[in-house]
Amino acid sequence: MPIKSRAVVIPKRNTIEIRTVQVNEPKSGDVLIKTAFTSISAGTERMLLDGRLPQPQLLFPVVPGYETVGQVVQVGSKAPKELLGQWVYIGGARCFRGVNAAWGGQSEYITAEHERVVPLGTIEPATGVLLALAATALHGVRIGQIRRTDRVLVLGQGIVGQLAARLAKYAGAQHVAVADRVAVRLQASQADQVIDVTRESLDEAIGESKVDVLIEATGSMGALSGALPLLANHGRVVLLGYYDHINIPYAPVFMREAQILVAREWEFGPDGDLPRVRDLLANGELKVDGLLTHYVPLDRIQAAYRLALEDPACLKVVVTWPQNGAAE
Repeated sequence: MPIKSRAVVIPKRNTIEIRTVQVNEPKSGDVLIKTAFTSISAGTERMLLDGRLPQPQLLFPVVPGYETVGQVVQVGSKAPKELLGQWVYIGGARCFRGVNAAWGGQSEYITAEHERVVPLGTIEPATGVLLALAATALHGVRIGQIRRTDRVLVLGQGIVGQLAARLAKYAGAQHVAVADRVAVRLQASQADQVIDVTRESLDEAIGESKVDVLIEATGSMGALSGALPLLANHGRVVLLGYYDHINIPYAPVFMREAQILVAREWEFGPDGDLPRVRDLLANGELKVDGLLTHYVPLDRIQAAYRLALEDPACLKVVVTWPQNGAAE
């Protein structure tokens, strides 16, 4: 029998609802997770609401989200019994009847293969909603091959840019600079150099010391184009945003023999980016103090989306889910 579950549903463009949906029962290798915390990935869900994501994610109605933390309340006969009761992260699941998943994380109950869950261990459960974007940022830092002599510039201090800057420093970068136009975001930064582009130009702030790695986390081709002349010879450009089109001047890339590197998402597997950032959070090597800026209950989901999509002071909103009741 399917399980009744409240879920955030986007039935059509620019519409957000809470509905009761049906979730498949766990199979032998699955676990059932009761959700406690979710978050809203502003860039992805803005495109989803605008109707700009490619299929199959854009087959309305959809359950959005891939940033879910909850407790395992049921395990299948072939799933590890020690998972029962554990706090875990899950990046959504295709476990619904009559509604599609994009990516299916904003649901009271989620059925997923046990191999896909990431036990949180000693991490504070709400902090676990950061795993997806922290893993994406880590993946970008890794493909950027940051060395100890490198100077790094991160464009954008939204949540992905914040995490990328911290992870670049962890990776050993000699100097990490960040740039944004929102003062409250810059105040949260832990970078060596913080540049408010409404007050000073990037050219003046960076000066003659060119950057070896340019991490683009704004989603803006204009921001990237303006920063390309700051690259050192053989510099690397890491694209951490999502772009409808790539449109940049070729001359600064050509003259520097620059590499353009694309970070789609995290690397999967037991030694992948998700467990790596989990461990960095657990041992304190990745500090995320101040990044969870807002907490909003599920019944105010419209307000949560407004915060995530419209308020530049909102780095990360946590949606809290009711914990009363059992699966039906």
